[in-house]
Amino acid sequence: MIELKSPAEIEMIRAAGRVVATVHAEVKAHAVAGVTLRELDEVARKVIDSAGAGSSFLGYHPRFGATPFPGVICTSVNEVMLHGLPTDYRLRDGDLLSVDCGAYVDGWHADAAVSFVVGEPKPEDLALIEATERCLAAGIEAARPGARMGDIAHAMSTVGRAAGYGMQNDFGGHGIGRAMHEEPFVPNEGVPGRGLKLTPGLVIAIEPSLMAGGRDDYRMADDGWSLCTTDGSRSAHVEHTVAITEDGPRILTVQ
Repeated sequence: MIELKSPAEIEMIRAAGRVVATVHAEVKAHAVAGVTLRELDEVARKVIDSAGAGSSFLGYHPRFGATPFPGVICTSVNEVMLHGLPTDYRLRDGDLLSVDCGAYVDGWHADAAVSFVVGEPKPEDLALIEATERCLAAGIEAARPGARMGDIAHAMSTVGRAAGYGMQNDFGGHGIGRAMHEEPFVPNEGVPGRGLKLTPGLVIAIEPSLMAGGRDDYRMADDGWSLCTTDGSRSAHVEHTVAITEDGPRILTVQ
């Protein structure tokens, strides 16, 4: 069932979104060569705790996950596309890191992801991240009252495909609010004018991911969580929680 949120409830999600945005800022500031992914997870935990919020990720155990998720952020490095575990891996100069975080305040959840390069970036990595961010921006711009879910998906895939990158449609965006994952599913590719009609009060997480090798297939790593490109190419993942309003899309996961 799809639950539309009231203006007051959207403000509660916005409060959680500010926490998520702060997590991203602090993690990015601490993500230097030599730092472990587990140490970045500790940075994120402190931000969430100090805000009086809770982690949407810690202990989460969907059917595809081998174990309950052990951290408060997903830390996906290089060829890891989604759901990377915060381990003792030490970041290296030039690593492409995607950080996904979910937090809740008074029972209301928000979710967002960013991608960036640690240290000195390669031009091809910056191009991949920039294209993924353009996908997200296009999807958000299409998230307007009266439009269809397929319009969001088509806007994102148009950008990603034109840039020559691979995309997957098994893991996409989702409704969010009282739970981290709610209906509806928000695909990364779709047909314009098709799908759910977008209505004010709908709150969704939009989250494209692109694969540099141009292929659409992926594999599950041995850890039972990390989704990786099959060709070993790098991937980027970005996300915002967005409310559909009478005035258009409103991004809730910014500071």
